[in-house]
Amino acid sequence: MCGETKKENSNQKQCIKMVGNIGILYEDPYILVCRKPAGVPVQSANARVKDMVSILKLYLLEESGKPGEPYLGVVHRLDQPVQGVIVFAKTKQAAANLSSQIADRKGSGQVVKRYCAVVRRNADVYKETETAAEYQELTDYLQRDRRTNTSYIVPKGTKGAKESKLRYAILEETEDLSLVDIELLTGRHHQIRVQLSGAGMPIAGDKKYDEKSAKTTGTREKETPALCAYSLSFLHPKTGKQMDFTVLPEGGAFEKFRKE
Repeated sequence: MCGETKKENSNQKQCIKMVGNIGILYEDPYILVCRKPAGVPVQSANARVKDMVSILKLYLLEESGKPGEPYLGVVHRLDQPVQGVIVFAKTKQAAANLSSQIADRKGSGQVVKRYCAVVRRNADVYKETETAAEYQELTDYLQRDRRTNTSYIVPKGTKGAKESKLRYAILEETEDLSLVDIELLTGRHHQIRVQLSGAGMPIAGDKKYDEKSAKTTGTREKETPALCAYSLSFLHPKTGKQMDFTVLPEGGAFEKFRKE
């Protein structure tokens, strides 16, 4: 399973505290690192929807005991159905630093985002050496349709299309599913979900990009895509120290690959 370097600890034990169903992995005066649960949006335009930003701002307000709305900078996002590690900035200076690291991650390698997914098995792309899974790179050009909140693969040179890259390796397989480790090299809307689907490996439970997926994996209609941002590395915006955080994917199709 992706992230099993820390399998001796459950996700709950890794968290220093829980704020509702949001796990706090690390906190100091500059950053707040959390485990985002599947189904909770990072930031919603609907004021009636409880998102991570509103929940965490209330937490920071109660913790500080000071009047006025606390600052919480969103420097990257995870899709609402996706679980995993996410970092927020607690100062504007930290937000600027982290945003710069993320924007420059292709050149600097300072920010590394790794994901784990359970996909519908495609025997044609399963390759493994004797010692480790073989990583392959996917490059596509994605265009976003804001009207339907979807993205899709288009030919290179299409107006508005953005180059999208990731590296992936198939770690394990069952009869109908594959466990995939992914390194995200660019950050596009629904990128992993679209690119894996385009490669013939739709994510289990992702009805937006594969209508057969939920039925194929035996999942319930309301189950979220089996996608987890299990690892995040970056440099601390104040000290420059290397920060590494890892969680274990939980629930749904991930349980089929759980090691006892």
